Amino acid sequence: MAANTHRAHLFTSESVSMGHPDKVADQISDAILDAIFAEEIKAGNSPAGTRVACETLCTTGQVVVAGEVRTNVYVDIQEIVRNTIKAIGYHHQDIGFSYDSCGVLNAIHSQSADIARGVDQARDGDDVHEEGAGDQGLMFGFACRETDDLMPLPIWLSHRIVEKQAELREKGVLKYLRPDAKSQVTVEYENGKPTRVHTVVLSTQHDASILKGEVVSDAAKKEMIEKIIKPCIPEKYFNDRIIYHINPTGRFIIGGPHGDTGLTGRKIIVDTYGGRGRHGGGAFSGKDPSKVDRSAAYMARYVAKNIVAAGLADECEVQLAYAIGIARPVSVFVDTHGTNKIAEDKISELVIKHFPLTPRGIINHLKLLQPIYMPTARHGHFGRKPNDEREGTFTWEKTDQAETLRKAAGV
Repeated sequence: MAANTHRAHLFTSESVSMGHPDKVADQISDAILDAIFAEEIKAGNSPAGTRVACETLCTTGQVVVAGEVRTNVYVDIQEIVRNTIKAIGYHHQDIGFSYDSCGVLNAIHSQSADIARGVDQARDGDDVHEEGAGDQGLMFGFACRETDDLMPLPIWLSHRIVEKQAELREKGVLKYLRPDAKSQVTVEYENGKPTRVHTVVLSTQHDASILKGEVVSDAAKKEMIEKIIKPCIPEKYFNDRIIYHINPTGRFIIGGPHGDTGLTGRKIIVDTYGGRGRHGGGAFSGKDPSKVDRSAAYMARYVAKNIVAAGLADECEVQLAYAIGIARPVSVFVDTHGTNKIAEDKISELVIKHFPLTPRGIINHLKLLQPIYMPTARHGHFGRKPNDEREGTFTWEKTDQAETLRKAAGV
């Protein structure tokens, strides 16, 4: 959406909670990746040669883990799966899904040698010490000035609402809440800028205590608006015309993997920008950073965010594209949607000069060979604060290259 759009319009994004079945699958996949990295580091091994592509399916009473792994260490898949489910909040059979009673099927096997030979060493005449991309594909990163985190407002608000739902559930403030939930926020724009929140949808799993007849009581709906939604909306976007839809089906007792089957990688728009900008189609969770689906998407966000933070544009989308076994991207494209302060071709030149874009360069610069991935699998991979207590977490959200770009651009 270009910043010079002069018509008023609405834009909507959604998020899902950590207890949503697809997010349960994402978190299990990333918990396995983290456990393998942690054990490699504990054993004194470099995780650089570790390869993980882990997929999870969860349904009523059953979790299936499959994929390809190359590692020198052992991890207990059963224990990881059950501990992850317990941490999410599925620890009572009356919810319909519980960590201590579900079945766990492990169908992980070794990585294909044909894939490994192109990833371990690039095949395009690059330095023999360079790794090639783990697959072909295109990745996008996006940033804009709608929030302090340089994220689009609708997805940012949607994430904050499910975060608040999880917080109040885990603290026991709203004892009737259960892990599965979805949020959706519609924002009204004028002249390309957000002016107010228009509509908020919250569907949250709950126990039977808040039912009046066969539907959620008006008192419980009001309490969720006051305690979950309103604290998440910045004052300048709040207004008395907001439309609220709270559990619009009337009730939501059966949820989580008991209500719907969950699969890794099925919430790629929730994971990124809520439909703003474009998406290359690749999912993130369960993949080690040799897979450019994940690492290059993180780098594209990092590049776009630093361009906006440097004042080179008010909105920026970056595309990176790769070929399997080839180290350097086959294309780099910067689109500022008409908000650029200097020529876009100049911005592209600065990106190529100041950001490492090979798989190894991305991994080293963003410190991706660490057990940091489980937190990314809930409430979005972008627009999150870097966790300085654990080096490496959300490094792609830093704006440490903004000043370098600003000076190089002369702005």
